[in-house]
Amino acid sequence: MSSILRQSAAIARKAVVQRTFASSAVSRKDIVQDLYLREIKAYKPAPVAKDSAAGSVKKFTPPPRPTPPALPSDLAAELSAYDAAEPTSSSVPAAQTSTTEGVNGADAFLAFLEQDLPKPVAHH
Repeated sequence: MSSILRQSAAIARKAVVQRTFASSAVSRKDIVQDLYLREIKAYKPAPVAKDSAAGSVKKFTPPPRPTPPALPSDLAAELSAYDAAEPTSSSVPAAQTSTTEGVNGADAFLAFLEQDLPKPVAHH
């Protein structure tokens, strides 16, 4: 009888081990993840036509080449006419410009800048 009890105890231990092993080995599947992965794998993008960008892109045309400037036909005559011409005078007479330049002109400003700085007064 003791051998029967030992055998039954061993079987009981195996059953407990199998039950704990079987209950912990059950894997729970994530249904949402499985559906997501299946849809990702089954996705086939629509093929893009080769001329799909034809309406939105303009054909490149290079700008026209610039024409070189034309030299005057009689350069010597134009230079002599330029040398003979009198310089244009401004609309303000020369007498008025000299009086206004003396007061507010560049010379007065430069003279102001060249003045010595006043010496600081020492307080006693």
